[in-house]
Amino acid sequence: MAKATVKLGPEGYRTIIKSGNHEYIADEPVDAGGTDTGPTPSEMLMGALGACIAITCRLYAERKKWPLEGVEIALESERFNGKDYADYDGDELFVHEIRKSIVFKGDLTDDQRERLLDIAGKCPVHRTIALPSFFKTELVDDILGEDSAEPLVRD
Repeated sequence: MAKATVKLGPEGYRTIIKSGNHEYIADEPVDAGGTDTGPTPSEMLMGALGACIAITCRLYAERKKWPLEGVEIALESERFNGKDYADYDGDELFVHEIRKSIVFKGDLTDDQRERLLDIAGKCPVHRTIALPSFFKTELVDDILGEDSAEPLVRD
């Protein structure tokens, strides 16, 4: 199970995220009212997807004892009107197209590269984005407690 806590201060968009033993920052660009001290949440999502693909491919290659020396991935996401997207016939107002370009480094056969490409589409983050997800939300009085007033991440 993946967990995170998020704290947005009283001003601006700079947000502290804590996942496991790690703290990091999300923000918005200056031209969108942020301070640009971290990637946007959408950029983090693309980074999380790319990292998950790379790690999943490495795990698979190691299990198969294939000579995968590295993985490079470029990702981008774009939102379209649902009714204007040729490959979509549902009722949603918007759809998102995620484009991935992947390079597998190492002395791999064409069959191994094709199998790794297939495995790339099966990483946990890809499945979370692609498969139905259900959100359960509750309003509570406190999550982080008074001890969290001072985040570990500093400028």
